[in-house]
Amino acid sequence: MIYALSSISTQYLIIGIAAALTLAVFFTFLLTPALSSFGRLWEKIVAALLSLYVLVALATIGVGIGLVVVYYWDSIIEII
Repeated sequence: MIYALSSISTQYLIIGIAAALTLAVFFTFLLTPALSSFGRLWEKIVAALLSLYVLVALATIGVGIGLVVVYYWDSIIEII
């Protein structure tokens, strides 16, 4: 019997779970309070856009840190 998840590598599964967890945390801790703080529609739209800006900024910082770690991995291993 072939299972549906057997064709998906572990790496893709971990990345998918991390992405889902990140979006759940974003909606819970950033977007929901921002939208509930305002009453007018245009204020809620602006709050959502600014929250998306924060999400993109945090993702960019995370990718940047990841790229630095990958680039300097040989030096990091020597230090450890």
